[in-house]
Amino acid sequence: MFALVTGASSGIGKEYATALAAKYHHDLLLVSNQKEQLEALATQLSAEYCIKAVPYYADLSRQEAAQEIYDWCKEQGLEVDVLINNAGMFFWQPLIDLPPQRVATMLNLHMFTLAMLCRLFGDDMCKRAQLKKGCKGYILNMASITAKMTFPGIQCYNSTKAFVYSFSKSLYYEMRPFGVTVTTLTPGAIDTPLYGLDDNVRRKLVKFGISLTPDKLAQIALKRLFDGKKTAMPGWINHIALPIIIHLPDWAIFFAMKRLPQYKSIPL
Repeated sequence: MFALVTGASSGIGKEYATALAAKYHHDLLLVSNQKEQLEALATQLSAEYCIKAVPYYADLSRQEAAQEIYDWCKEQGLEVDVLINNAGMFFWQPLIDLPPQRVATMLNLHMFTLAMLCRLFGDDMCKRAQLKKGCKGYILNMASITAKMTFPGIQCYNSTKAFVYSFSKSLYYEMRPFGVTVTTLTPGAIDTPLYGLDDNVRRKLVKFGISLTPDKLAQIALKRLFDGKKTAMPGWINHIALPIIIHLPDWAIFFAMKRLPQYKSIPL
């Protein structure tokens, strides 16, 4: 059995792969669009932890990607019992300034491919669990704390993560009777280059507990997944900040927007 990790070549995905190999001794199917980093990681994890790590290069924003990965696994006789839907992207920009293809890329990556991977591999997990006593399946979908927020500049990001959040919680109820756990993770700030923050700022955010390191997040997420939890929101500060943020009045949102360079030209 294999654990399939998308976006595995760097950041949080790399930490998922490392934790699955080091702590859970799981064979891995590593998927990413960064070919060299992916192959290097597969070689490293195989040698260091004596597991099988298979790299699979793919552009997950293509609508054919999920079916191609699934068909390849069938051809190779490779069974997936853990699916980590981690691949993602982030940008902060008004919608009207975004190239249409960039919008389509995020929507496909965060929603279409994720849903299709759940559909294809989730079906196999459910069938195996019915046929083999004690056989289980696990799916971890990466949503975000922003799935519960409305804020300008990340309109595509938070909306697609809201889809992931709702979709995954529904799947939890559909698949649990078959022995398959679907866990939805809603992290807040994570210490990765994804947000384009200065290194010094990133260190301070981690120091004061505002941001989690990728390895810490991966450890928490996998524990929640294998414990059979429906949802998880790591980070104590998120439980305090979220109720405040989601109830911000309009004037506060516009006040914040005025201080962002992306909105300097808009008459707020």
